[in-house]
Amino acid sequence: MKLMLSFFRAYRLHTVLMLLALLLSGIAEGVGLSALLPLLNIAVGGEASSAAAELGMGVQSEAQSGFEAAVLNTLDGLGIAPTLGNMLLIIVAGVALKSVFLLIAQRQVGYTAAQVGTDLRLQMLRAVLRSKWEYFLHQPVGKLTNSLATEAQRSSASFVHGATAITFLIQAVIYGAVAFALSWQASLVAIGAGAVVIGLSHFLVRITRKAGRKQTNLMTSLIANLTDTLQSVKPLKAMAREHLADTVLTHETRRLNKALRVQVLSAAVLDSAQELMFALFICLGIYVALEGYGMALTTVMVLVVTLGRAFSFLGKVQKQYQKLVQGESAYWAMQDSIAAANDAREQLHGGSTPSLDSSIRFDQVNFAYDKHPVFNGLTLEIPAGSLTTLIGPSGAGKTTIIDLTIGLLRPDSGEVQLDGRSLEALDIRAWRDMIGYVPQDTVLLHDSVLHNVTLGDPALSTADAERALKAAGAWDFVARLPEGLETVVGERGGKLSGGQRQRIVIARALVNNPKLLILDEATSALDPDSEAAVRESMEQLKGHLTILAISHNRAMVSAADHVYQLSDGSARLLEVDSLGLAK
Repeated sequence: MKLMLSFFRAYRLHTVLMLLALLLSGIAEGVGLSALLPLLNIAVGGEASSAAAELGMGVQSEAQSGFEAAVLNTLDGLGIAPTLGNMLLIIVAGVALKSVFLLIAQRQVGYTAAQVGTDLRLQMLRAVLRSKWEYFLHQPVGKLTNSLATEAQRSSASFVHGATAITFLIQAVIYGAVAFALSWQASLVAIGAGAVVIGLSHFLVRITRKAGRKQTNLMTSLIANLTDTLQSVKPLKAMAREHLADTVLTHETRRLNKALRVQVLSAAVLDSAQELMFALFICLGIYVALEGYGMALTTVMVLVVTLGRAFSFLGKVQKQYQKLVQGESAYWAMQDSIAAANDAREQLHGGSTPSLDSSIRFDQVNFAYDKHPVFNGLTLEIPAGSLTTLIGPSGAGKTTIIDLTIGLLRPDSGEVQLDGRSLEALDIRAWRDMIGYVPQDTVLLHDSVLHNVTLGDPALSTADAERALKAAGAWDFVARLPEGLETVVGERGGKLSGGQRQRIVIARALVNNPKLLILDEATSALDPDSEAAVRESMEQLKGHLTILAISHNRAMVSAADHVYQLSDGSARLLEVDSLGLAK
């Protein structure tokens, strides 16, 4: 039960409370069971119980078993007469107390299971968000989605199944203890028979564990492919190639279905086989007890009840364990992913406080992606307060310069310097707090314009959002929307045009008053009028903040103070003629 031990170490207090409630529940059930044999003897007119009642329970007749005598003596010590009504009250009281303690235990299990799922999701999310950019680049979005949704839920369910197995185990032990007190010989034989049944059916648990691991792998692959497909469904449909994605997803879905069918079949076989084998052993035991050993019918009846219930609970323990192993691979997969992300954790704090007063400088920077060189001795300077534009063919390293500037990537050699200080010696988190970033892909949340600009930051007001929208040239069209700032933009901003979405994203980057504004092809989706508005905004911002842009558009090149042409792993500073075009 390695999985349950892991849960117990993580949630010690919850575990102690759960086990204590389960133990008290078992004790209460045992108390109720103790009155069963005297009750049966009273019901069938047993002379032993009647005589004991008349003599004040001071004499043990031959008809009484040792267990019954111990129960009667205990009742005598408590001043309780072994009457039919009292025995029934003891049984009802035992069941009532058992129900109360079991309710407390089950509530604790439910609360803990919810906490398990929540904690796993938060650990996974935080570990990935704090990891290095290189690690994040190699993680499919669908894998993270699957972990946060499916694997966390399966892990939580495994905890519930494990806790339920412990519940049944305690109940089986209680029934077994009562049976052992009645006849230890018969109980030992029964325990051996139960071990045989559990052993014979354990191969079904192994089959389920293997199918569970397969389900975890297939679900990760399926969700990853499904996420990628949904993100590119428009071009697939436009080119009538959606059937290609359908073929891949159908194949993986059928493999997943096969693994699920194996789980269902093994669970059904275990249920049927256990019930049959337990029934055979119980019937055989009744025959041997009555015919072979001549035991009293009432004693045999109680043994049948207690051992039958013990067998039933042992079977349920194995069934719950089988359900536990279905999902345990999801838990370990999440733990592996969390550990890998933590190993790749980015060190953000610890350096000196950054500032941007003079320039950002790349000094003899070498960098390679997976051993493929991008820069070889790159040297360039971005003066503070200026607009610097990077141009060059695809793959020349324009976005890499931005990632190095932000600190998402680190040079293989050379330095990125901020006011003459190496970025490696600065507090990276504080540096990123000074940056506004506008990506090429405009992704808006299905929320209001206000929330998309402020991202729910309580430190930002409506006035801050309005200021940022005006700086981005977006306020005029936002003011004309039906509900202004409170207008919901739709899924991924679908209710707005491409240019409108882009300007809201620019406003989001400006709302925190950054010292460095980065535009990564930010004007590529704008129409000429919108592009001209953004250019005017950028020219007004020059001198108030530093702007680094990647763009091939005329507006951003002509507005630039400095233009760098990237090619062959180096950068060349271009002159800008009187018309604002790079020579």
